[in-house]
Amino acid sequence: MLLKELGRTFRQRPRPPEDLLGAEGAITETPVRPDHDLLTWIRATFIDEDAPLLNEDHAHLRNARLGALWCTVPNARQGNAVVGMCETTAFMGNRWAKARFVQQITGWFGSMPHFLLTFDAEYADQCSDATFCSLIEHELYHAGQAKDAFGAPRFSKTTGEPVFEIRGHDVEEFVGVVARYGVGAAAGQTAALVEAANRAPIVCEADIAGACGTCGRPL
Repeated sequence: MLLKELGRTFRQRPRPPEDLLGAEGAITETPVRPDHDLLTWIRATFIDEDAPLLNEDHAHLRNARLGALWCTVPNARQGNAVVGMCETTAFMGNRWAKARFVQQITGWFGSMPHFLLTFDAEYADQCSDATFCSLIEHELYHAGQAKDAFGAPRFSKTTGEPVFEIRGHDVEEFVGVVARYGVGAAAGQTAALVEAANRAPIVCEADIAGACGTCGRPL
């Protein structure tokens, strides 16, 4: 598969700090940590033009400010452990609460990112390279560029920069609908998903045993 074929050109992924793992991670006073090396690796692996696992679906993120975080606080959604989450940094609250938030985030990253990517430290440390890459890309796909009424990418009229937003899934459908009525009757891009599933994976097989904290949230 592609990960193996890349060999040395696929730089070893960053690992969470050791004190966030195992028993130590459960008692640390700083359970959320920024990781600039992780962010550099994400860009160099998936986003930059010369990335070994380049995905042009993320090309708009070359102009985006991103922040990457490890977290050791347990989180769950519908009974599944949350292992990753993508958020915008738009803050809803009073001015003092917003000031605290801005101070914290800019203290970590130097400026306000367009998107925050948070990953469960314990899970990320133990999963395979393929699964880790799949998890990272799942969250990157949520980091979308807004589109206009005609489906074209939106740009700010004042700055010319892309307008960013959280992106939902391509496919939202029940298995039962497909089973009873076929792919042609399914919503959205279900047929495209089925076609992709029937082909061999471009990179490699992966399995994320957890939930995305972004999925299911109001967009």
